[in-house]
Amino acid sequence: MLFIIGYILLGLIAWVHGDPRKVVFPTDSEGHFCGQKGTPTENKSILFYFNLFSCTSPSVMVNLQCPTTQICVSKCPEKFLTYVGTQFPYRKDKGSWTYFSQFCKSSFAKPEKTLSQMIMDDDCPTVIFPSRPLLQRCFPDFSFVNGTLTVGNKTVFEDGKGSTRNATELRAAAKSINKILDAKAIGVKVFEDYATTWYWILIGLTIAMLLSWIFLILLRFTAGFLFWVFILGVIGIIGYGIWYCYWEYKNLQGHHTSYLTIYDIGIQSDMNIYLQLRQTWLTFTIILSVLEVVIILMLIFLRNRIRLSIALLKEGSKAIGYIPSTLIYPVLTFILLSICISYWAVTAVYLATSGVPVYKIIAPGGPCKHENKTCDPEGFNTTEMSKACPGAQCIFSFYGGKTLYHQYINTFQMFNLFVFLWLINFVIALGQCTLAGAFASYYWALKKPDDIPPYPLFSAFGRAIRYHTGSLAFGSLILALIQMIRIILEYMDRRFKESQNNISKFLQCCLKCCFWCLEKVVKFLNRNAYVMIAIHGKGFCRSARDAFNLLIRNILKVAIMDKVTEFVLILGKILVAGCIGILAFLLFTQRIPMILEGPTSLNYYWVPLLTVVIGSYLVAHGFFSVYAMCIDTLFICFLEDSERNDGSTERPYYMTQSLLKIVKKPTI
Repeated sequence: MLFIIGYILLGLIAWVHGDPRKVVFPTDSEGHFCGQKGTPTENKSILFYFNLFSCTSPSVMVNLQCPTTQICVSKCPEKFLTYVGTQFPYRKDKGSWTYFSQFCKSSFAKPEKTLSQMIMDDDCPTVIFPSRPLLQRCFPDFSFVNGTLTVGNKTVFEDGKGSTRNATELRAAAKSINKILDAKAIGVKVFEDYATTWYWILIGLTIAMLLSWIFLILLRFTAGFLFWVFILGVIGIIGYGIWYCYWEYKNLQGHHTSYLTIYDIGIQSDMNIYLQLRQTWLTFTIILSVLEVVIILMLIFLRNRIRLSIALLKEGSKAIGYIPSTLIYPVLTFILLSICISYWAVTAVYLATSGVPVYKIIAPGGPCKHENKTCDPEGFNTTEMSKACPGAQCIFSFYGGKTLYHQYINTFQMFNLFVFLWLINFVIALGQCTLAGAFASYYWALKKPDDIPPYPLFSAFGRAIRYHTGSLAFGSLILALIQMIRIILEYMDRRFKESQNNISKFLQCCLKCCFWCLEKVVKFLNRNAYVMIAIHGKGFCRSARDAFNLLIRNILKVAIMDKVTEFVLILGKILVAGCIGILAFLLFTQRIPMILEGPTSLNYYWVPLLTVVIGSYLVAHGFFSVYAMCIDTLFICFLEDSERNDGSTERPYYMTQSLLKIVKKPTI
């Protein structure tokens, strides 16, 4: 609660100091917003770059800022003009200078300064060329004429400094911008496709929801069939592989290279050479035969445990049928997660935009000992730093400050991220504990469904909030700490990637791998601990210990149950997404016009198709996550029931008859 209160206070402080307009509006070299109401730049909403060619400087990647003067303008240039070109005809025709001067820092009555003086004072660009606004910034108006790249219908033009430049050089300077231009054109077409097919997408997602629900309900009848068909298919494929490898082995008998060994030919880059050896195919035959025998023996000796897993899958389908409200719970989880993500994102933006403009020295001409130092744009050209670095400029860099609050912005961002991870894991833990409580109430009902308490899902949610908030917060805290360490390791790896040696890279890789494994283990333990909390109402540590000991005592059953459940759920997701994907493909590609006519004017049919397929998979994942939690809960309850009770009148089993038949077998 203290962290949440601190999180709310941090959001309020960030809201007071932050200004999202710094993200929305482009900022000129003096830190002014372009197009902001109530300012001198209110009618100048577009950012203009003096020298776009300088954007190829390496300092762009370091400072994330183009090292050239940037000003706010009302519109982008529409024609070619150079500063020198406006000086000569000025006395006869002032129109050229009047047009050119609107792209200067301040208004000038006439172009009196020499070119060198103007460049030194950085008052105006040396050249302007036809441009168009994109993301409120002026970029060259590129086009292709007969396959040749042009800007303003010209392939070459004067740069205003006595040199000739071509459109290709300008495109290289704005290479990243052209990617945005292409992305914008694609984005418009994608938006048109979504506007045409949105209702078909909604229909597809609705069908996916119905298919997921039907699949879960029918699992009580089809779980065993699906599993054994898959296993027989695997055995058949491996058997075919054994026959094929032995056939190749026999066919190579008598061949002049057949009696060579892998040791004789050594290491070869052409893998086909190894396929001409009898030894290779004999090795494949032996490996596949051993694998086939191992699978068959496992099926023979573990058949009852596999039957138990399948029976639990069927039991899970029954439980969801008796408590259908559990299928709606993922909607609440989605809403809570959306709130957490939105609050984190808004707070991060307000923190990032807190502060006053900070200016730094950027030297596009080459190395400078003062580069990246803070500076004051007012009178920078008269300072010693400007003289020490000819051509250097004092450019707006970011928003910051020297107050105590601004000094700890990065710390606040770390706190924002950590609490976000904690809350996300807490919401997921709350959902797992709630569903576990609901399904546990189903299992521990002696007469099903008569003894199931009313409103089991809402009762379980109330118990989780009232009694288990601390346990859920503690479990999610452990997971959040591990995830935070992983994020820090990933950041350090990217930040110091170029300066690392092989040993440090190896250690970094080992640490990332270890914490990845640790996160997976903790997630597994937390999940089962929440089930024990929902069943017994004990604290997190004791529940985690009891769950761990219970699973260790039944480790073989756990392994088989996990793999059987994983297979069925993956198969269900693929089945739902595949069926909807096939229908969407036939519809969006006009393959079934006689049955159903779909949209006929799509730019990219794969855009709505992928949206439907991915959306269907996510819908199925939401439904099957409930089913997976149901299976885990029933499995823990089954193990508890098997150890605690013996089927007598005093200690009767709570499991159903189908599970009881398996328990009574001596081989279990």
